[in-house]
Amino acid sequence: MSSRPLAAPNPLDWPLTHGAVLFAVMTVGIAALLGLGVPGGRRWWRRRLPGAVVAAAVLTVLLQIAVDDWWQPFPEELPIQVTAWIGVGLLALALAVARLLPPGPGRRRGRFGVVLAAVLVLLMSSDQVNGFFEQYPSGRVLLDSWFGRAHPLTVASSSDTVAAPSGRALAEVWRRPEGLPAKGTVSSAPVPGAKSGFKARDAYVYLPPAYQAEPRPLLPVLVLMAGQPGTPADWVNSGRLAELLDDFAAGHDGLAPIVLVIDQIGSAWGNPLCMDSRIAKSQTYLAEDVPDWIHTHLQTATGRGSLAIGGMSLGGTCALQLAVNAPQVYGTFLDISGQQEPTLGSHGKTVKATFGGDEAAFDAVDPMHLMARRKFPETAGAFVVGEGDRKYGPQQRRVYAAAVEAGMRATFTAMPGGHDWKAFQGGLVHNLPWLAQQMGLIR
Repeated sequence: MSSRPLAAPNPLDWPLTHGAVLFAVMTVGIAALLGLGVPGGRRWWRRRLPGAVVAAAVLTVLLQIAVDDWWQPFPEELPIQVTAWIGVGLLALALAVARLLPPGPGRRRGRFGVVLAAVLVLLMSSDQVNGFFEQYPSGRVLLDSWFGRAHPLTVASSSDTVAAPSGRALAEVWRRPEGLPAKGTVSSAPVPGAKSGFKARDAYVYLPPAYQAEPRPLLPVLVLMAGQPGTPADWVNSGRLAELLDDFAAGHDGLAPIVLVIDQIGSAWGNPLCMDSRIAKSQTYLAEDVPDWIHTHLQTATGRGSLAIGGMSLGGTCALQLAVNAPQVYGTFLDISGQQEPTLGSHGKTVKATFGGDEAAFDAVDPMHLMARRKFPETAGAFVVGEGDRKYGPQQRRVYAAAVEAGMRATFTAMPGGHDWKAFQGGLVHNLPWLAQQMGLIR
């Protein structure tokens, strides 16, 4: 009896954040850095090498100050590990400039080698930063993030549907038909701000295998959001959304929640904070425009019990905000590594930008203040944080405690990882069964 040899893994699927590729890039990068730093010559050791080191250190410090204290494009500060690896990249550039300037070593020979060495060090630095966030776990994800395009959403309505009877889960009355596809579909679709005027980038829609059946089951919907900076494609590519949902559907006769990955920020660097304020009517977009679009363009279960909202990082913060500011819309939420309060970098800056410094107006929509004043016994929420997330771990625990005090049916889970895709993706996988139960899909 002969056996067919196993196919070799596609190099595009080799992991970039651990294993042989990371080790090889690290080894070559360190060798290149040493090659840049040790060319020899008295002038080099006395002047150029110290000058390059000082220049790289100053640029690194200035970069962190500019990003964290002046520009503040992120809700959180740059992690020290990320700053350090950016500094290594800047050092490589400084060393390359020092070597190429006349009459430095390498001027008459080896210019290509100097440039190549700098590129290799930059590649190592980028790979280490990527490894910290686990944004691109493989080359395929990286290429999909840059060049991948989903097909526009084109789904016909079904004349025959299956709904969950009162008091029962949909899975209890659903039977998988013959010939049902094993995988769901991912499409793109514009979700305009008809009422809010909010200008969002195209959303992504995951439709599970069962959505392609006839009769069609009326499935619940999870509205999912990425962080900032970010794009809805982050959940599709870095989060491997379709694979996770397909795996869930495979164990439930093709049933899984429909997932709409929405753009709640409008641009990679934007942050309207998911509230109606001077910046934008982001809450109206998420609480009215998005549900209206869902029920107009998709055949789904209806009611707050069939609609959940979730996200990671800023998206997690937004999910909690919508759960307490629009509880009549979203009955369930998933807050993965969110913040204690909406922020543009500091409390004072946030209140000034959103409500002109009016603290009372901010408190009226801030989840912690709302949960202190009001009970939410009909709301279910899951809080997730990475075990190594020292910044958001304590914040998530405080928010979780406030949710429990406010009467929510809340859960808390610490997942392996930090403030990265290992924790984000793991948090979604861990809570998919819980979400499906809360939304009436399974028992």
